Amino acid sequence: MKTAQTGDTIAMHYTGTLTDGTRFDSSEGRDPLTFTLGAGQIIAGLDNALMGKEEGAQDSVTIPAAEAYGAHDPQQVQVVPRETIPAEIPLEEGLQLQAQTPQGQTIPLVVKEVGDENVTLDANHPLAGQDLTFSYKIVSIERPA
Repeated sequence: MKTAQTGDTIAMHYTGTLTDGTRFDSSEGRDPLTFTLGAGQIIAGLDNALMGKEEGAQDSVTIPAAEAYGAHDPQQVQVVPRETIPAEIPLEEGLQLQAQTPQGQTIPLVVKEVGDENVTLDANHPLAGQDLTFSYKIVSIERPA
């Protein structure tokens, strides 16, 4: 039986949950997630956890925040004047926005608080600071040619 190695193409079904059991993602009802193991296409902790697993393996693993989306960084939370956001954007807490850096890089932002004069924006990944649990089943392992 094949075991997962760096560079292999892995197809797997999964369900991701938070420590309180809240489901944040799943391949249920979709095609399996397909990625190259060790290529940084999935979070590092899950990449590492799948290394050496056999085709058909079914398990659950908890990935600490540091090996998932990292710690929540307070420096990624900014308060900006309301007037700097286009008036046609209906601001509300939880709204996801995108900003562009002077270098042209797109940054996803989440509106955390809306005041009369200021808006609090968070550039952290929504799962930053969270330990994540993945239940998975490896459907196939394909070796590179």
